[in-house]
Amino acid sequence: MKPPETPPAVAVIGAGLDLGAGRRGVDMGPSAIRYAELEARIRALGRDVSDLGDVRAPVPEATDEGDELSRYLEPIKQVCGRLAELVDEAAGRGELPLVLGGDHSIAMGSLGGMARSRGPGAALWIDAHGDLNRPSTSPTGNVHGMPLAAALGAAGPAFASDEYPTPSLAKAALVGIRSLDPGERELIHERGIRVFTMTEIDRRGVEAVISDALDELRGAAFLHVSLDLDVVDPMFAPGVGTPVPGGLSYREAHLALELVAEAGVLDSLDVVEVNPILDRANETARLAVELVASALGKRIL
Repeated sequence: MKPPETPPAVAVIGAGLDLGAGRRGVDMGPSAIRYAELEARIRALGRDVSDLGDVRAPVPEATDEGDELSRYLEPIKQVCGRLAELVDEAAGRGELPLVLGGDHSIAMGSLGGMARSRGPGAALWIDAHGDLNRPSTSPTGNVHGMPLAAALGAAGPAFASDEYPTPSLAKAALVGIRSLDPGERELIHERGIRVFTMTEIDRRGVEAVISDALDELRGAAFLHVSLDLDVVDPMFAPGVGTPVPGGLSYREAHLALELVAEAGVLDSLDVVEVNPILDRANETARLAVELVASALGKRIL
């Protein structure tokens, strides 16, 4: 499928939530990405863009942690509910929602908003981690390791929301995976979730893997790409909270998003886990902006 001649406008929404992570700093991710000239980069592609501001998020110091197996879950769900409303409204206007995290738990709001607008869809989850833990299997209790399980309706009743559908996904494919917990492996086999590990990318290449992943996701009500910057090797993306060596190279990451753009199937996008405290001169935020540009149709020629 070719991209439309007049691509949809982009609606930028900040979600600087860090309650789901084990380290502070990703709450500043939206500001860092904006500072890296996100809006100008999108406009240079010939797209209209509007910035809807940030969803307000509480800080851990002033928030009840709740159940240690799913720390801060209730306030996280409240933030995701407000985010889902903005995503739903943007999609209803025919815009492409671009959500800036924040930790990966915000994807529950991104996906919830799209499902609220169109029904359960599909997600291309580009990440070093599976984010498929449940409270009973998580080694940390950090909710940023659970959003994909929640979106698939597998995390348990505590993750249900009155603000958006659960499940919000009918299917998912994971790309770039190189760190899984035992409980995540169990859920992958139980649900038959398609996972493309870094080993498979090494053997087959990015183009074949992304092609197969998109084939896996066809036919759903929407296609959402959830991009965790820790999928990229820490050599190129040092400013993330949970770096894992052996990730995508700079060019592999760009090719993955370029292939999504070429397919013309992208309906919504979130970019998460940029941590300016751990970064070098905003390098990871700048990479995030360039990867967004590739997903939105940037070409060398």
